[in-house]
Amino acid sequence: MAKFQFNSARQFAHSASRFALGTALVAAFAAPAFAQDAAPAEDEEDAIVVSGFRASLENAVNEKKNNDQIVESVSAEDIGKLPDASIGESIARLPGVTSQRLNGRSNNISIRGFGPDFSQTLLNGREQTSTGDNRAVEFDQYPSEIVSQVVVFKSPTASLVGQGLVGTIDIRTVRPLDYGKSVLAVGARGTYADLGALNAGSKKYGYRANATFIDQFADDTIGIALSASYVDEPYQLQEFNAWGYAGAGTAASPAVIGGSKSYVTSTQLKRLGLNGTLQYQASDTVRMTLDGFYSNFEDDQSKRGIELPLGFGAFGTTFNPATATVNNGFVTAGTFNNVQGVVRNDIFQRKANLYSFGYNVEYEGGDGWKAFIDLGYSKTDRNELSIESYSGTGFGEPLGATDTISFVSGPSGTSFDPTLDYSNPALIRLTDPLGWGGGVVPQAGYYNNRIVEDELKQYRVGVEKEVEGFFSAIKFGMNYTDRGKSLTPDEFLVRLRGGALELAIPTNALLRPTNLSYLGLGPIVSYDARDLIADGTLVLDRNLSPDIPAKAFRVTEDLMTAYLQADIEQEMGSGTLTGNIGVQAIHTDQESSGTVFAGGVARSVRSGANYWDILPSLNLSMRFDSDFVIRFAASRQIQRPRLDDLRVAVSYGINNNAADSPTGLAPFIDGSGGNPQLRPYRANAFDLNFEKYFGQSGVISLQLFHKDVKSYIDRTRFPFDFAGYPLPTGLPPATLIGRLESSFNTGGGKLYGGELAVTLPFSNFSSALDGFGITGGVGYTKTKVKDAQGNVDQIPGYSKWVANGTAYFEKWGFNARGSVRYRSTFLGDFTGFGGSPTRRTALAEMIVDGQIGYDFQEGSALQGLSLYLQGQNLTDERFASVGASRNQVIDYQIYGRRFLAGFTYKF
Repeated sequence: MAKFQFNSARQFAHSASRFALGTALVAAFAAPAFAQDAAPAEDEEDAIVVSGFRASLENAVNEKKNNDQIVESVSAEDIGKLPDASIGESIARLPGVTSQRLNGRSNNISIRGFGPDFSQTLLNGREQTSTGDNRAVEFDQYPSEIVSQVVVFKSPTASLVGQGLVGTIDIRTVRPLDYGKSVLAVGARGTYADLGALNAGSKKYGYRANATFIDQFADDTIGIALSASYVDEPYQLQEFNAWGYAGAGTAASPAVIGGSKSYVTSTQLKRLGLNGTLQYQASDTVRMTLDGFYSNFEDDQSKRGIELPLGFGAFGTTFNPATATVNNGFVTAGTFNNVQGVVRNDIFQRKANLYSFGYNVEYEGGDGWKAFIDLGYSKTDRNELSIESYSGTGFGEPLGATDTISFVSGPSGTSFDPTLDYSNPALIRLTDPLGWGGGVVPQAGYYNNRIVEDELKQYRVGVEKEVEGFFSAIKFGMNYTDRGKSLTPDEFLVRLRGGALELAIPTNALLRPTNLSYLGLGPIVSYDARDLIADGTLVLDRNLSPDIPAKAFRVTEDLMTAYLQADIEQEMGSGTLTGNIGVQAIHTDQESSGTVFAGGVARSVRSGANYWDILPSLNLSMRFDSDFVIRFAASRQIQRPRLDDLRVAVSYGINNNAADSPTGLAPFIDGSGGNPQLRPYRANAFDLNFEKYFGQSGVISLQLFHKDVKSYIDRTRFPFDFAGYPLPTGLPPATLIGRLESSFNTGGGKLYGGELAVTLPFSNFSSALDGFGITGGVGYTKTKVKDAQGNVDQIPGYSKWVANGTAYFEKWGFNARGSVRYRSTFLGDFTGFGGSPTRRTALAEMIVDGQIGYDFQEGSALQGLSLYLQGQNLTDERFASVGASRNQVIDYQIYGRRFLAGFTYKF
């Protein structure tokens, strides 16, 4: 179990950012820094007490300086208060780290140019299950109020179990015996989304409340820490989305928007988080710690908009070329005729329960021997329900009124000028406007419930002996991890009551129209599809397609890890050499089970693999008396494959095109699915750091890194032997050697770059500037990883440039800071409505936040009270993705600004 001391302030963000960005923020709008009492030494009554954000930075600098690994960290400024509103935002301000926003929230973390699937997240040193489909932790599941410290390890040690390819994030909660005093802290805040309540039933105001209690009993041999947090907050989104673009993008064939599926989305996030720690100092040599964490998470979204078939010419739509305005092979304006729009009233609801427990016994003898036993358990149960509901002017292409729509396309997507009134319930009816159900029986929507269960058990033992000489300690340990994750799809076609082709929307179900004026489309009819299912207007008809069981998976992993590590401490001239050298051996036994369904026949299949990974590691730090530190790290690193990539189930059918056949014969079997034989991503990594420290809380560091990727995972099509699989319907295949689209291990490539970071209190220059300072940095990463065809592949989450900075002032109880974070273009993960991930090129973005606050000082009648005001996304930065060229906008999402005001009171 990872151990730490909870001090009066811990590490916050040397957020990677350019100096110019950081210094430009001095006058920015700002939010709270909660002062944490930093107890002066008993014999130093006149000592200067540094608290709040400055103390958090000071602890971060000390953690970085004293650790033998390459780390970044952030800690709470006070009990239950990270420097930002969420864990994700705080982590995203660290050097070389950034985030992708989900509905305006920093939810997924990328380290050194790799997406969230390439790093590992721990809670108090233990691996955790996730509310997502894969390994990547979604940071929404952990309330920021329960966190005392987050450490990002950029270089591994042999004793770090559960490490990732590019980094390991360890979320840590308070240890009551280390905290050493009694405290009761309560807090609350209100939130306001300036986009307003966009959908009927949604809100623009929300709130969050939290409480923490810490105490010690029985002569400080028993310690208890209890935390509770409840969140009920809205998030609003105005979105443009394009199907894609028709045409070649040339003067002869200009690109024009192919279709649009744009929504107004209102999200209500509710989360109850409970955390408890009980510690018992059984003797001078034995300490026991019991941890428990529970999270009840509900994300309820209403998505309302219009889907329009346009430039692809589908469903009878025609384009009037005489109205076209063309600029450099791109149609910037024009008119479509005979458009049959689909009014969408969709629901996306995710509910999750996460349980995590840990028990640790530590022995520390006076003879240099140390040992521990650590048990961990984590479980997540998740239901992810999406309901699509369609309405329009009539059933099928020829039966309803059509629209003539003029449009203008530009850098923020496309705006429209229709002639129909989509808010008229006499015109818009429940039906299948485009005949998606086959043109005979209407499909008035789709119901998709994804049931995910994730369970992980971890058992670990370790022994350490302090020795004299070049090596200061020898460590040995073993760890066993047993994990199982399953996905069960439960899908239905939505029909109309009594087999009707069309039905009027019940008057009592109609809600306030949703306004799409930001797209020029005006208001649309609105209703809640769940109400129409409940009253029988909409009927569920189970989908029996063989594609459904192919989505399901059950993956199990048994990991046995053993490690041996030697710590180094040796005086060398004017400095000291510290570090460690070791090796970790991991045996993996992975297995996947699922269903193959073809030709009306279902067959259960099971497959897997066994393999070893040997991971040597070296961390060296040369510490000079001048507070200059040079670090070198070398290691073998791995990241296990995505869990959905390991699924064994496949779906397939007959392909009659001989040009697609791997054997040149047709007809042949063509399918897609997972690959339970996958091995991990693997890389040899090297780091070189130069760090100069100033006083207690200043540092300038240059970090250089290089990763030689030996094994990468790419999705492609390859020959596959379907012998033993049920034959699909259609013509008998000419051969059983068909084609399968799946993920498999490829050759690797290289990833290299550098990070320049600074944390600098201005009091180092002049006492007149005491209280002012900056922290931030900039990171550059270059990648040359190859895909299955030998071409350079774009790594998910990869941004060439990542930068952020914070300028702050904190003194006399007043605190203010402004922050900015920037990332260049990257391959972002976008979730399809059925829950499957889709990746597109996301444009560069810059997020500006601000905070101000006041802490009532000692002697005041309100001592212990802190007030604060925060502003998030102050420049209303969009989140956008594009297709083949910059003007082909696929997504353009506006989240608006958010303002938060609140207090904490510490007894």
